[in-house]
Parts: sequence; structure tokens; C-alpha cells
Amino acid sequence: MAELTQTSPSLCCCRKALPVSGGRCAGEPKPPSAGPRPGAARCPLVDVASASNFRSFRLRHFHLDLRLNFAAKEMSGWLVLDLVPVQPGVSALVLDSHPSLLIHSIDCKVPGDGKDEPASLTYRVDPFTDYGSSLVISLPAGALRPEQLIQVTVRYTTTDGPAIWWLDSELTCGQSRPLVFTQGHSVCNRSFFPCFDTPAVKSTYSASIRVPDGVTVLMSASRSSYSKLDRIFQFSMEFPVPSYLVALVAGELQHMDIGPRSRVWAEPCLLSCAVKKLGGSVERWLGVAEDLFGPYLWGRCDIVFLPPSFPIVAMENPCLTFIIASILESSEFLLIDVIHEIAHGWFGNAVTNATWEEMWLSEGLATYAQRRITTEAYGEATPTTSTQSGSTLYFTLHLKILIALSEPFEDIRSEISSSVNPSTLMNLFTYEKGFCFVSYLSELSGDVRRFDSFLKSEFKFQSVVAQDLIAYFLRYFPELQDAAVSQREGLEFERWLSGCGPPPFEPDLSAGGALIGPVQELCDLWRGGDPPDQQALATFDLSAWSTFQVVLFLDRMLDHSPLPYEVMASLSACYSALFDGLNAEVQIRWLQMVVRNTFYPDLPRVRAFLHKHTSRMYTVPLYEDLVAGVMKCVAVEIFYQTQRRLHPNLRRTLQLILFPSSSAPANQSGAVPPILTGSAPSGSPLQSPAATATASAAGTTAAMALRDVNVSA
Repeated sequence: MAELTQTSPSLCCCRKALPVSGGRCAGEPKPPSAGPRPGAARCPLVDVASASNFRSFRLRHFHLDLRLNFAAKEMSGWLVLDLVPVQPGVSALVLDSHPSLLIHSIDCKVPGDGKDEPASLTYRVDPFTDYGSSLVISLPAGALRPEQLIQVTVRYTTTDGPAIWWLDSELTCGQSRPLVFTQGHSVCNRSFFPCFDTPAVKSTYSASIRVPDGVTVLMSASRSSYSKLDRIFQFSMEFPVPSYLVALVAGELQHMDIGPRSRVWAEPCLLSCAVKKLGGSVERWLGVAEDLFGPYLWGRCDIVFLPPSFPIVAMENPCLTFIIASILESSEFLLIDVIHEIAHGWFGNAVTNATWEEMWLSEGLATYAQRRITTEAYGEATPTTSTQSGSTLYFTLHLKILIALSEPFEDIRSEISSSVNPSTLMNLFTYEKGFCFVSYLSELSGDVRRFDSFLKSEFKFQSVVAQDLIAYFLRYFPELQDAAVSQREGLEFERWLSGCGPPPFEPDLSAGGALIGPVQELCDLWRGGDPPDQQALATFDLSAWSTFQVVLFLDRMLDHSPLPYEVMASLSACYSALFDGLNAEVQIRWLQMVVRNTFYPDLPRVRAFLHKHTSRMYTVPLYEDLVAGVMKCVAVEIFYQTQRRLHPNLRRTLQLILFPSSSAPANQSGAVPPILTGSAPSGSPLQSPAATATASAAGTTAAMALRDVNVSA
């Protein structure tokens, strides 16, 4: 899943600094050395983002029984947890919860104790962080023994929590029926159901979902059935998954098979387009991945396309990938997003990072696997295969630019405190520096095929930390352990994991040179300070470039903004009409250039884009740029005009950006933000080129334009 922002789960904005504070192992008074110690005993796991006492229990299974009420925008029912205490003297069960959950009652039953009725339990809800609370349940005194199964039932109702997105019909693609979906990554599902909301805990689950007539329900489950008489959908996930990978979508959905184990789901108005875009590719990609990394473990590999309100690009929910429908505009980005989510079937879903501080284990490995699949399926990036394999070019060129500019990198293993929402840790470093480390391990192995075999991991359906992966790597390649590669000067594994700065090892990027060259040459022409000669520009036909090349060109120009007014005017004259006909990934980058350079002649294009697109990943970055410069009144005006078509969660986020002193924080429990009334301010008067250049230089962030719109969770 992909997010590149600190303040909200949008996916397309500039890189921002990561918060760093102290996660630790149990019983240690201060953070330990971040370096892995192969062979050392693993300390008891602490997940600072979870309030639960998950280490006191083994979760065998849980069952959800819920009724969906679209009119009230509520889910109500119960949760049954099958738990086994693993420690003596456990007197309480502590679950992660959220202020938006209304707990009605809790009871407990001990199978085989001879009692017909369950025992009612007392409980309390304690504050934990701004992204959740703790549900503390008192267990029957003296009734529990280690390794004895107990069943705890929690009856509850959901309200306005961050995991559950209710869409009125106007916010769907077809605009005919309402829709609801859930998004659990990273720590949102505690507002869907009380749970051990940590990737360290995996279990099987089942669900019974009751819905009105005409509503289809899908879940990230390996088996499903439907009783038309009772209008109940039944689901079963037979493989253990962490809580964040439990997902649901319900609405007017139809499907079409696109392979022997995959089908596309979407609203009727989108289905044919989605099927046409994907065709039989999914089965091909699965086959390539299986050749590299072993059997696909999840059975089904279905995809559901969701309306623009979906807050991220894609989410690797097992058996049922969620993808935003907006990505259908770009075949290239659709390709890499789907392949990335397929890669998560092995890395992230089957083998999972045990804490969010080590998210790179899922994302770095999935990014490496995505590029291996792409290369095996289509070959290296060349001018004739740019559409298929340009994904590697796009990301690795970003990496190369960073290294060339000596930009600081964060460490890939982030130590955090409970006050830091793990959702804010998703950033370019998680993917790209993690990818570089995995690439370095592959290089050390000396044989990419042998490294592929290593990745057919012994950790299936487990949650691991970096220490586990590295210890296994050195066992698998004993000659490397004998050579002490983990301590090689300048390339120490500890430096990889906990050191800031560029990756100590740069993968070979030469395969994309034929595509990189024209992009770099065109950028050099435009960065001279004056508009380039038209005869020199005539040799560059952007209409024949791949989306990745155009995106890279605009990203490079964003990095060098603000530009002289004359340069922006010439850029607009040359390319703005072309960009109007390209996809949103191109358009948003050009419009960010327009805003950051305060180029008023193209402001109508910004207005039109924000009136058309209601996705968080396209709206939030533009609003942030508008507010950072001298165009805040323009942003406010557009917001007043479009707010009724925005999802309440997005509306809350934009209110926070526009009116920080009066808005509630985004993604927190509370009333739906009201529609603001009153007279919207008029747009800013036009300024002279000199004034705009000065204002732009003063008001625009200098951060590099490193975006991961195309990076999936």
C-alpha cells in the first residue's frame, strides 16, 4: 500500500521528514543497537502501536457477524474470539479498539466447563493514542488456565471510524447506489472490530454479513457463499492473516472472470473497461511469480476497483486486491500496481513484518519481487518495451537522482513511539532503500536464481523482524557468513538498517539508459534559465514517450521549481495542451508545477482538475501546494464549490489544510464535518511575473518532488 505523507494517507505529495523516537524490546530500558546479530536470541516482541496484551494469548480464530445499515452508516453485530492463554495468571484481555466503536456487552465461555450460559464480563475503555484506544476486559478469576480455549464475544456497533468508508451514491462511479469499503492498513481496523491490531498476530477468520437487497459483499477471504433467502454472505479465510488484512466492500458490484483463479469486480459502469485493461495478464504475472518464488498460496487472486474516494492507490488484501478506479487512466501504472500487489502475496501477506517499524520487510521485498516479475515477463527497460518495463526505470531513476544530488535518506527501519501513527511511515525510503538492500543481498549471493530460491521462504504465514531474515540469509548462504559479509566495511548490515544517507549499494541501472537519456537531455535544455531554442526542442516528441518518461521529466522540473516566468510560459505553450489529453498521473505533476510557480495563465486547468477529481491522492497534494504559496484563496474557493462531492474523511482533511485552527484532525473519530456555508472568496488577482516568481520562491516548499502515486501498499 502506498502513502507518502505525514498528515494524511494521501499518496502523492513531496517527501517529508519522518518522526523518529524510541521503540524497544521488552524489558530493555533504552533502544538497543539496531544492528542484526545473527544467532542471537530474539527478544520478546513489543509493538508500540498496539495497546493489546497479544503476547499473553494465542489467537486461534475469530468470527464476525455483522449487519450493514447503509441509511445509518453503521455496522452492528458481534465478534467472537477463540483465544488460548499462554501465560499463567492472566486476569485481563486487552484489545485494540477505537473511540468510534460503541461496545454494548462482552461475555466469555469456556468450552467444556459444563456451563450452558456464558459469563458476562466487565470492561472499560482507556485512551491510548490519537489513532485508537484500549479495551480492557476483566476475565473470570481463577477460571482460566494456560492452553485452555476460551471464547470471548464482543457485541458492538461501528460509527465514524477511520477504517470504514461509507459512500453516498453520488460518490460512487455509477452514482446509482451507495457503497462501503474498509481500509485497515496500518492500524485502522481497530475501528472496524476490536482486535490484536498488530502484524505480529495472525489467525484465520470467518464472517457472516447481512445486507439489504441488491447489495453484493466481498471480503479478503479464501471461500465465500451467499444465502439469497436470508441475504447473508458467508466468508472464510483458511490461512492466517494479521488484522490489517481483513477487508470488506459492499455495494452494486459485478464481476467477470479473467483467468482460472482471478476475476475483476467493479461497479457495472467500470467493469468492461477494467476487464479490457487487464485481459489475461493477471494469470501470466501469477505464473511468472510462481516460477520465481514458489506456489501462490492464497487460491484466488481477484481484484476490485473502487471509486475515487479510496484513500490509497491499491491494497494487497489477500485473495481480493483493492485498487482505485482512477488508475485505469494509465495502463503503465495499472500494470506496476497490480504486479506489486501480486508480489505481496509472497512478501507482506504470507511473510509479514512483525512490527510497523520494519515495514521495509514487506515493501522492500515486494518491490524487489515486483521488478523481478516485470523483468522476467517483459525483459529489461528498452525503447521498445518501455510501456511494460518502464516501471523499473521510473523508480530506479528516482533513486539515481537522489543519490546524484546527495539527498539525505532516512533509515529503513524506523524506531517509533506510540504517539506516531504507523501509517505515516509509508514513504519512498520504505520501498526504494528497502529494495536496494534486498538487491544487495541478491548481489552477495552471486546468483539471482539462487537468491530467488532463498526467497521461497521458510517463514510462510509467519511474522518476522530483520534479524530473522538476515539470520536465515546467512544460514542459506554459509559461505557468506564465513566471509563476514554482514560486517563488510561501508556495507555493514547495521548501516543498511539504521543508518541515514543514500543506500551503500546502488543497483545496476544501466538497462534503462536508453529511456533515461532523452529525459535528462530535455531537462537540461529547460534548466538553462531561459526558454530553450525551438529547433532544439523539435527533436523531443513527448507524444511518443511513455507515461513514465513524461512523469520523470515533470518530476525533474518540479525538483527545480520555482522557474522563471518566461520558462513556465514557454513550457505551457509547448506542452500544456498535450498534457490535457494524458492521464491524471501526468496532469497532476504539471499542475503542481503551475501552482508552485504561481503561473496564473494555467490556473483554470487547476480548477478543472480539482472539480473533476475527488480522490485523496490527487486533491490533497494540490491543496497543500496552493496553501503553501500565495493561492490559498483560490484553494478555498475551489473547496467551497466542490465540498459536497467529497467524502467526509477527505473533506475533514482539506478543512484541516485550509483552516488549521478550526478543523478537527483528519481520520479521527467525531461528527461528519459540516458543509461550510457562506460566500466563497474570489480568486487572487493576477500578479506580475516578477511578483509571482518572488512569491513562489518564498512560499513554495523546497522539498524534492518525490511522489509515490504509483507505489502500492
